[in-house]
Amino acid sequence: MQLTLENPDHEFFLRAADGTLARVNDRTLARSFVIAPDRLLEDWDVADAAKLGPEALDPLLAMEPAVVLLGTGERQVFPPAAAMAAGLRRGVGIEVMTNAAAARTFNVLASEGRKVVAGFILPG
Repeated sequence: MQLTLENPDHEFFLRAADGTLARVNDRTLARSFVIAPDRLLEDWDVADAAKLGPEALDPLLAMEPAVVLLGTGERQVFPPAAAMAAGLRRGVGIEVMTNAAAARTFNVLASEGRKVVAGFILPG
């Protein structure tokens, strides 16, 4: 059987993510971050989805995505309605899920060439 290594055609991709760490390309991240297929913003100043303010989404929305994925750690935690409304006012859907699910979804959407941005909340 022949094995072929396939590399994504975008710059940043998630190899793994859970409630405490994420692996972007060959880097391990322990602090919250924002990722798009062509950008990585480390040290996103968010520690708790339940306390997420609308202004915390500004770095994600500034990238003009079609969809925002919000990875909230090991468990799915919905942010306050005001934060969700910040995306809706700009016509951008915000999907909330665990970090593992957000990582899988990000990779699929990025590989399809979609304008996706994801924010991952980590405790570090």
